Amino acid sequence: MTATPQDDHQLPEPIRVLLAEDQGMMRGALALLLGMEADIEVVAQVAAGDEIVGAALAHHPDVALLDIELPGRSGLDAAAELRAQAPDCRVLILTTFGRPGYLRRAMEAGAAGFLVKDGPVEELAVSIRRVLAGETVIDPVLAAAALSAGPNPLTARECDALKASADGATVADIAAKLRLSESTVRNYLSSAIGKTGTRNRMEAMREARRQGWL
Repeated sequence: MTATPQDDHQLPEPIRVLLAEDQGMMRGALALLLGMEADIEVVAQVAAGDEIVGAALAHHPDVALLDIELPGRSGLDAAAELRAQAPDCRVLILTTFGRPGYLRRAMEAGAAGFLVKDGPVEELAVSIRRVLAGETVIDPVLAAAALSAGPNPLTARECDALKASADGATVADIAAKLRLSESTVRNYLSSAIGKTGTRNRMEAMREARRQGWL
């Protein structure tokens, strides 16, 4: 009896994707559309930044697709921790806000790509495949804007002082939170105001956020 040859060809394993997006409708739509790609599988969905690393360690995604502005912690902070905790997971930032400062911070955090949400899902799927293949994928318009904008002029401590200024915090409140003297906090805020070309710390905070420095 002659054996019938068997087809040993097998389809490759799908690309495992973790999706972090706080807007439920957007998250569901992205998961549905990406799931229609034959080679992509959304294995985890989270709505908060502080859930990202735990989900990655539990589900072992190949690519983490992260929004930036998330409850709990930002996608940029989570990206930096993913680089340490799950180095085999490639990070692709997908955000509504194409700010040059965000792009620089994403690259510093180890992200492999940065895209804005107004692109077609087909382009997103291609980008997922490209970052998994070892490429870096960046929105070209945003890349040009980042180069022209230059680096973040604020120091880490100036950024901390501006962040702590939210919700009408007093200098005393900020000093207590950062464990600094009130005079030191005033110096940081004054410096930040000067560097952002604004009139007060609230304007400085808004401008820093607009630029993506915070």
